[in-house]
Amino acid sequence: MSNFTTRPEIVGDFGVVASTHWIASGVGMSVLERGGNAFDAAVATGFTLQIVEPHLNGPGGEVPMLIAKAGEAPRVVCGQGVAPQNATLDAYKSLGLDIVPGTGFLSAVVPGAFDAWMMLLLDYGTLHLRDVLSYAVGYAQSGVPLVPNIVGTISKVQDQFNDHWPSSAEVFLPGGRVPKVGSRFANPILAKTYSRIIEEAETVGGDREQQIQKARQIWREGFVAEAVDMFFTQNEMMDTTGRPQPGFLTGADMASWSASYEEPLSYHYKGYDVLKTGPWGQGPAFLQQLALLKGFDLDGMSPDDPEFVHVVIEASKLAFADREAFYGDPDFVDVPMETLLSDAYNDERRKLIGDQASLELRPGHVEGAGGPVVNRPLGETEEGRNNKDIGEPTVARFDDLPTGADGRTKGDTCHFDIIDQWGNMATATPSGGWLQSSPVVPGLGFCLTNRAQMFWLDERSPTCIAPGKRPRTTLSVSMAMKDGKPETTFGTPGGDQQDQWSLHHFLRYVHFGQNLQEAIDAPGFHTNHFPSSFYPREADAGHLVVEGRFPSSTIEELKRKGHRVQVDGDWTLGRMTAASKTDGFLRAGANARFMQGYAVGR
Repeated sequence: MSNFTTRPEIVGDFGVVASTHWIASGVGMSVLERGGNAFDAAVATGFTLQIVEPHLNGPGGEVPMLIAKAGEAPRVVCGQGVAPQNATLDAYKSLGLDIVPGTGFLSAVVPGAFDAWMMLLLDYGTLHLRDVLSYAVGYAQSGVPLVPNIVGTISKVQDQFNDHWPSSAEVFLPGGRVPKVGSRFANPILAKTYSRIIEEAETVGGDREQQIQKARQIWREGFVAEAVDMFFTQNEMMDTTGRPQPGFLTGADMASWSASYEEPLSYHYKGYDVLKTGPWGQGPAFLQQLALLKGFDLDGMSPDDPEFVHVVIEASKLAFADREAFYGDPDFVDVPMETLLSDAYNDERRKLIGDQASLELRPGHVEGAGGPVVNRPLGETEEGRNNKDIGEPTVARFDDLPTGADGRTKGDTCHFDIIDQWGNMATATPSGGWLQSSPVVPGLGFCLTNRAQMFWLDERSPTCIAPGKRPRTTLSVSMAMKDGKPETTFGTPGGDQQDQWSLHHFLRYVHFGQNLQEAIDAPGFHTNHFPSSFYPREADAGHLVVEGRFPSSTIEELKRKGHRVQVDGDWTLGRMTAASKTDGFLRAGANARFMQGYAVGR
């Protein structure tokens, strides 16, 4: 297989920005050009993504980040909000539920993204609040061209908006109609919200730090929190159960939470120290896959070798089975990460990978840790569930888009990677607060996260819901260090696929010598073998989907090995972006699939 690329790997020494939308990438580069650092650019890029990809993230969502200030140790920024104080297991059970709905009020947790961006700007940025927010305000006020997937998402939920969520219809159905692809779409209500935050923050005077702290206070305790509290405590809203439900989130929940820093988890592989978040996210599954694959001669394979795809997928099945059995908020449960990443544990687990595809879910055993894996098989549904299930955002088919064999295109978040001229690095995966997730908060112009659907309503599970607990999110960011210095950051949207597609990118970079763009453009693959993190939590035993660019001989061999192979379109899987600092140059690449992502730099 030739190392075909859709575009060049960007190479320069001033700065690079790669994101899942070209406008956001341009904004990030603009900030670097005006003298801001990578962290200033990250904040401006993050807020812009809320405007240009409202079906994939929003102000009321969440964000994990990995940041590395030049000369300092990398840090995780946890912008994942927690379950409300009233969100107890008994409270959900009293409503007759055994699974958290995928949409509406009941799946809301504390929105974490805004405070995380502000904390980053305060501690690592150099610019003022107005400087970084002005881009998002401008685009929200004047509008952006709508990409097909946004229109597809709105089209799918327009009946829900018209019949049950009028505040969403006001924002996303201008003139009472689904907007057209390529048309200019604005959100003046959101522009007004951000403008008010800026103006109120500036009443404290010209001090940058005081303004940012004031903005955080306005979000958590001021007019934003007040509007959320009033909406959630005084209404019931239709969700995926097919009936109106109350909410648990209050202004007090928002006031009591703030973003935080953590030390990343690390695993050494092929000369790299790979960094991920803790097990409140699925990121450690990436490291577990590396620990299993360490025992295979991947250097002796090729990117389109059926054996390469086979062993990687089988390692994924084992690592994600462990995700289901062990992962949860480490502030609440004892997650045995040291054991899960140990040689002894993985030497035994690796023996389960044979010549044939596994059709079982096989978590490991660690004495005194973990819980039962709850497997909801493909096709099982909840009684009374309506056909508007969009727990994981799934947009309607457009004939001018490449689509999967099921006639749908999927995506659930966005991503960016930024490196500046001083060597500062930032990578983030903003998500949540999707336009289809819950009704728009009146007067604010945005809706709230439905990340609580990650929780299980089973007291035996390490990710059982509890007040103040972080859901085990799929959101994942990656950084790899070499010789003690950060070299590359990378990531992708994709829910449960994030730590599969990102892994494949890294393996191609490390084992096959592909540059960032080559590794991004290479044919994709993944499995849905394990329970989905999203409502209604289905699984598909033995599943393997591959892009149609794989050789037919590879596909046939994978079928012979027992994989239930689904051949998708040629350019359908993944939305990777990546950046690196190597050989004295900054480099970046971005995904061409769905015609949105772009890397820029000089």
